[in-house]
Amino acid sequence: MTDIFLEGGRTLIGSELVETSLAVSGQDIARVDTSRDRARLAIDARNLLVLPGIVDLHGDAFERQMMPRAGVDFPIDVALADSDRQAISNGITTVFHATTWSWEPGLRSGDNARLLVEAIERLRPQFAADTRFHLRHETYNLDAEGEIGQWLAEGRVDLFAFNDHMDGTVADMAKPRKRNRMVERTGLSDAAFDELVARVASRTADVPASTARLAAAARAAEVRMLSHDDATPAMRKAYRDQGVTIAEFPINEETARDAADAGDAIVYGAPNVVRGGSHTGWTKASDMIAKGLCSVLASDYYYPAQLLAAFRLAADGLLPLAQAWKLISEAPAQAAGLSDRGVIKEGRRADILLVDDTLPLRPRIVAVIAAGRLVHLADATRLLGSVAAPRAAVVAA
Repeated sequence: MTDIFLEGGRTLIGSELVETSLAVSGQDIARVDTSRDRARLAIDARNLLVLPGIVDLHGDAFERQMMPRAGVDFPIDVALADSDRQAISNGITTVFHATTWSWEPGLRSGDNARLLVEAIERLRPQFAADTRFHLRHETYNLDAEGEIGQWLAEGRVDLFAFNDHMDGTVADMAKPRKRNRMVERTGLSDAAFDELVARVASRTADVPASTARLAAAARAAEVRMLSHDDATPAMRKAYRDQGVTIAEFPINEETARDAADAGDAIVYGAPNVVRGGSHTGWTKASDMIAKGLCSVLASDYYYPAQLLAAFRLAADGLLPLAQAWKLISEAPAQAAGLSDRGVIKEGRRADILLVDDTLPLRPRIVAVIAAGRLVHLADATRLLGSVAAPRAAVVAA
């Protein structure tokens, strides 16, 4: 692997931006505040920000590559390769593909979840981003419990989330536009969809015990767990008591405050910050950040959002850039149990971004280093002249 030298960028060290140079060797940051020495590859980082790579705990934009239109499918390997390029070009060096395994057929079916986990495992060495599997389990999907428990035991799941969209599904069935979208996604007829929802909803009494068994399986496998759309402090506490320490998109301030008081990680969507509010009309993420009730921002459904959100928070004066960046790098790494990344420090994994912040609300990724490899370069004029390779020793005859 080629050693890399980054010359003179404004580098995020701890909570400060420091004018310094970095040396990367192998997969790690070798030295901070150093000279080029013999590095064969050098990049001029002057007038650029040098920031830790983005860690995305929850991104499902890859679904758009798999099914860009309802009923239009593309091969999973093609979709994942395209998603990898999109993630990297937007500064995401660690990506958890949030894969929903629901009780419904189609895009979020068990068959699709199996294809996805197998494809991620097979193709992972080819991806530039560190690509991981975040399984979003619909709690009413009771028939999948055994297989999911096996996946957890086998180490195939990197993050495990509990989702319960049944009440929303039943409510949306009375709204023609949302109903049509759900039916199209499953590929079922209207009558068959109604029958399926009624059958699944009739098993409500069995859900809590199934959830408890799967939480126990995840704890045994040491897999970090999330609960999605917690609606009340009681709901958050019930999950926390089962070892679910990440609150994902709590839907009101009361629940988010309960999570914060207990020391839970709290995830909101970065698109919410960029757009100025939730597309569902629920909690406004920037308000939660201002109140100290958000510790992590995820890409959710749009890969550019994390980068844009950090700069939006800084431009709006809600947080200094260093604190805003923590929401998308160090904090999600800590929440996921990844202690080797999220900061620029000697000995840590070399996931590094070079960012042009000339336009404050439109940051531009100039270069991305992932695990010590230069995987994206948007401006070749930043490459510095090469250092001559050392001559091979001449052995006397």
